[in-house]
Amino acid sequence: MTRAKGWAARGRLRGWGGVTGMAVACAVTASLTLLPLTHSEGSAAGLAAGPGATSAVPARTAECKDPEASLEPSNADGPSIEKIKKRGKLIAGVDQNSFQWGYRNPESGSGKLEGFDIDLVRAIAQNILGDRDAVIFRAIPTNQRIAALEHDQVDVVVRTMTITCERAKQVSFSTAYFQAGQQVLAPKESRIDGYNESLKGKRVCTAEGSTAYDALDAKSFGAVFKDEHDGTELDEDQLTVPNQLDCLVRLQLGEVDAVVTDNALAAGQAAQDPAVELKGDGPFTTEYYGVAAKLGADDLVARVNQVLVEYRQGGASSPWMKSYQAWLAEGLPGIKGPPAPQ
Repeated sequence: MTRAKGWAARGRLRGWGGVTGMAVACAVTASLTLLPLTHSEGSAAGLAAGPGATSAVPARTAECKDPEASLEPSNADGPSIEKIKKRGKLIAGVDQNSFQWGYRNPESGSGKLEGFDIDLVRAIAQNILGDRDAVIFRAIPTNQRIAALEHDQVDVVVRTMTITCERAKQVSFSTAYFQAGQQVLAPKESRIDGYNESLKGKRVCTAEGSTAYDALDAKSFGAVFKDEHDGTELDEDQLTVPNQLDCLVRLQLGEVDAVVTDNALAAGQAAQDPAVELKGDGPFTTEYYGVAAKLGADDLVARVNQVLVEYRQGGASSPWMKSYQAWLAEGLPGIKGPPAPQ
């Protein structure tokens, strides 16, 4: 869609251009299918995305006390590590549309994936295979992260994936590598001013299977956030979408009034589109991102935890801080370091 056509579509299209234009094109495509990424990183067949592949789940359950707790770090090999070494490549499920986390930078000219999550994937590959470029990246919609692991499409998912009790029943998580929280993203001129009564009657977009959806399902403040046919083949994918960036597209087109998502992702989207901003005083939840592996892949989880031990070491000069400064510090200033492992 050109800028002129976009404005004609609704009279006023917010923040259309630059990285956002790239994001819109990627998001519309990614909402239809799980895209294989092809470049020097490698290529692979995609996993078809479909409605209801993973269900929205509560972030906490009564029997789960400490979802961020993980295995002790270890450099020992095991069946999962041996499989990766035999293949000679780490297969990682990532995003290619999340600005500063996992995206194709149109300004770099190389077309390679870049971002905070991508740096971590490469650190894992370096540890296991001795080569940070020995990675096959597979682009996975938000609602396909667990399914990709369950069906052995990927070894790990490094895709701003929040550790929750219910997800921990389906996949194994590393220790936390980033702290985030849910926040509202809306146009600057909007009367919506946070996660509160100002959402009443407003159309709010979230990604299917996300903790943002869970938050609204628990307390919506009267917001309209469910499609009529959610979870069926007739799903409209209008308010609940397969890929989180689709929400920004809906917001730019005026099809929704606000987005609820991780503040870490929302900060990147606000950087892409100066017509939108984070609303409220800050996130209204505390959540932690982890690297996910297939349930039972204990040797791989322990190895990732060892990578994270080394990734955190060094204070201001640690690999974690260098990646944070390169990708996230401008949009999320003031972070002093990674969350402590449990």
